[in-house]
Amino acid sequence: MARDRKPIILSVDDDQQVLRSLKRDLRNQYQADYRIVSTTKPAEALEAVEDLKRKGETIAMFLSDQRMPEMLGVEFLERARPHYPAAKRVLLTAYSDTDAAIKAINDVQLDYYLLKPWDPPEEKLYPVIGELLEDWKLTHRPAFQGIRVIGYQYSPKSHNVKDWLAANLLPYEWVDARSEKGEELVKLHHCKVVELPLVLLEDGTALSDPALDDLAEALGMSATVQEDLYDVVIIGSGPSGMAAAVYGGSEGLKTLVIEKRAPGGQAGSSSRIENYLGFPSGLSGSELTRRAMAQTLRFGVEVVSPREVTNIEIRDNYKILTLDDDSQVKTKTVILTTGVQYRMLEAEGADRFNGAGVYYGAAITEAKACENQNVFVVGGGNSAGQGAVYLSKFARHVTILIRKPDLTSSMSSYLIDQIDEIENITVQGYREVIKVCGDDDHLQRLVLQNLEDDSTYEIDADALFIFIGARPRTEWLEAGQIMTDKRGFVITGRDLLASPSRRKGWSLERNPFLLETCQPGIFAAGDVRSGAMNRVASAVGEGAMAIKFVHEYLSEF
Repeated sequence: MARDRKPIILSVDDDQQVLRSLKRDLRNQYQADYRIVSTTKPAEALEAVEDLKRKGETIAMFLSDQRMPEMLGVEFLERARPHYPAAKRVLLTAYSDTDAAIKAINDVQLDYYLLKPWDPPEEKLYPVIGELLEDWKLTHRPAFQGIRVIGYQYSPKSHNVKDWLAANLLPYEWVDARSEKGEELVKLHHCKVVELPLVLLEDGTALSDPALDDLAEALGMSATVQEDLYDVVIIGSGPSGMAAAVYGGSEGLKTLVIEKRAPGGQAGSSSRIENYLGFPSGLSGSELTRRAMAQTLRFGVEVVSPREVTNIEIRDNYKILTLDDDSQVKTKTVILTTGVQYRMLEAEGADRFNGAGVYYGAAITEAKACENQNVFVVGGGNSAGQGAVYLSKFARHVTILIRKPDLTSSMSSYLIDQIDEIENITVQGYREVIKVCGDDDHLQRLVLQNLEDDSTYEIDADALFIFIGARPRTEWLEAGQIMTDKRGFVITGRDLLASPSRRKGWSLERNPFLLETCQPGIFAAGDVRSGAMNRVASAVGEGAMAIKFVHEYLSEF
């Protein structure tokens, strides 16, 4: 249930009868726009103030009685002030306490003092309170409402959480732990440096250095399979996986999608896809993912994430999937759409700074942090080009490093034309990163090799984004169970019959369906498949096509 995010008017008076009257009058006039919170105990009120601050709530006004045995009203206002310095402060006094109230105007920057009783409120309460609240609203800037991540910019743990939230289309506010706001939040939640990043959820829950599984569960994402048997299980939710899910769900198949990390695949992290049919102005990878996920859920497809498949076993034509929590899923067919991942940079020191200045395809996540910085992009494909274009909006300068002389052999011409027109992007050919250098905290320099003359030189660098090649996500498959080519991509269809050694891996009299692997009823689609075109449109087409072959297989099941 969403919380009531109205600003709060908090009142304290040890006299229960007076407090009841004050609460009634405030509610009659202001409950449409404010939450009215009251207590007879100032110590309890201070605890509530601290708790509300931790939860990201807003207090617009404090009203406190002056004469309270437990604590004077002036002291309460003084102690509450550091938590909400912009809140209006009003003291409720008897005529005999006016001297104390006047003194408090300077001592605690009191905004007003009200004499008791205030009857009728229309004349003696509402005009004063109303004017103060209007004044508060003029300067109040609503705090961000949503997930907040507090950590260090060059912390791999912080980067991992930010990148996961961004990939799952979950908006968040990044707060540097070294900033004034970050220090305040860390102190408020009694968090130690080793427990960062600190993730604050909208409901006030605070998670210190959370595992992604725990974070997903706290955000209401399902990581548990609901049914005993499925018609088709799709492993991976990139464009091909979600296309298969949409067509499987819309055609009445009991469909499950299992995603290891986040929907969208590599396409989901693209800042702009401009050659996808039907979108003349282009669309972002996150927007494509959002639309596809909405369709997937609309057709009743079950999505489990983050969860990883660790093994596939075949029993009596059923496929038994073992997940990383040791649970099992039974299905009639499987579609492998695990896609590809960027190859790791083999330069010396690259592993050391992974997430601390060296990033793999995370341009959207880290672009804002690269403001006015000197950024390098390694790679000559479309993903590298899209990342460079997006980074150029923030960075002082972006340099694309490629081993080839130019981009013409590896990047779409429309993207090359864009890069040529952006003044703060430079393309350097015949370059290779051979060493990544920096202090204990983050990347600071790169050692580059000029492949034309074998010379090396050092250059200052604030961030390095890697977009080099692709390796299939098939390392989890049991050796020999699913036939792959030399690079690890899954072999399907007629390619299974291309040589006598491959033919031995096919057990049925009929020929394999176009996207079928060497195991009948297990299909592969998208970039993980050997011979795939590595385009969003072709991945979507293969995902839809795989469902056609699932139907054909089920007809003989």
